[in-house]
Amino acid sequence: MTQIENAWGAGPGDDYEGLAAPFRPIFADIAARATERDLERDLPHEAIRRLKEAGFGATRLPVADGGKGASLPQFFNLLIELSEADSNITQALRGHFGFTEDILNTKDSERRDLWAGRIARGEITGNAWSEIGTGAALDRFATNVAEKDGRLVLNGAKYYTTGSFFADWIDVGASNADGEGISVAVRREAEGVEVIDDWDGFGQTLTASGTTTFRDVAVQPEDIVIDDERFKYSAAFYQLVHLATLAGIGRAITADVAKAVAERRRTYTHAAAARSSQDPQVLQVVGRIRAAAYAASAITLQAAGSLQRAYEAHFIDDPDAEEKANAIAELEAAQAQTVVSDLILEASTLLFDALGASATKKPAGLDRHWRNARTLASHNPRIYKHRIIGDFAVNGTPPPYQWRIGASAG
Repeated sequence: MTQIENAWGAGPGDDYEGLAAPFRPIFADIAARATERDLERDLPHEAIRRLKEAGFGATRLPVADGGKGASLPQFFNLLIELSEADSNITQALRGHFGFTEDILNTKDSERRDLWAGRIARGEITGNAWSEIGTGAALDRFATNVAEKDGRLVLNGAKYYTTGSFFADWIDVGASNADGEGISVAVRREAEGVEVIDDWDGFGQTLTASGTTTFRDVAVQPEDIVIDDERFKYSAAFYQLVHLATLAGIGRAITADVAKAVAERRRTYTHAAAARSSQDPQVLQVVGRIRAAAYAASAITLQAAGSLQRAYEAHFIDDPDAEEKANAIAELEAAQAQTVVSDLILEASTLLFDALGASATKKPAGLDRHWRNARTLASHNPRIYKHRIIGDFAVNGTPPPYQWRIGASAG
């Protein structure tokens, strides 16, 4: 069925249904085992392999480069559909999607051709940027690239290295010998790279967001990029992946609660009908959940339009216009974040009001929706976003583009 027939609204662009159609059978297979994988903590290696083989990692690449030629609104709509199937997989591929977006923005033709070829062949890239410890938020990375025995090597340790366990490459945030911030891509299987699945969060448990260490890992000069040369709307892009994931969780909640209510035979003496499927109060709860999922998707896609404008502004050779487009994209992502996270967190709790206490039994797996949504909504704290939005509305203050975490400078 199309999105319109499912009452989720039309997909972005007349060609969206054709873009999505080849992936939907894979999404359906992924969804069929989502609860089982969560209960058994079975990492989705097979699901990611199938997506790679189907070219999902190259969705944003132009058709001429071996990709699908998707616009950003189309891409984020696909992420919503994937996240409905299993939000862990979207999160595990988030680093790859951001890295691909950077390749699409680079003006270095050699780098673009090199990586476009790799991405088109199905190679994916994990993420390794966050560091643990007491380093100040604005300090240079402890992870570094330096010369040793006549070659460049990478040393350091990273945490929250989401997706690297499944990847062919790892995109690493580091410092060079001059103290500049850089990113460097290294092979996942290179000598000296160790990826550990030690993520112990209560949600998004299958993303392998654990620790990665690098010990004298050989680095090629062509795989090093200065931080300032990365794509400028990256913070908004990465945030919108979270929002698309949340919107997909909302759709998954809708599907699960509707099915459970339709099948439910037990009722209460003080219920408003003999069956839950006919109880107007229960139906009202299900309706609220579906409306929240619909709104979350619509808001996410509206914000995705601002990212598309930022992407296009990068190529018109007008720095002021590009700066303005990036600021607007960041603001729209922030405005969307504060609302979407509230909608889906509420939906993940409301679902239990439509069902009996038996819905809390672990085999049902319904708690995963709240755990996953709560984990995603804890990223890039939303409590700061209302202030940033208000400061823009009142004082015209532009938003910060990048965020780092660490010890207070004081």
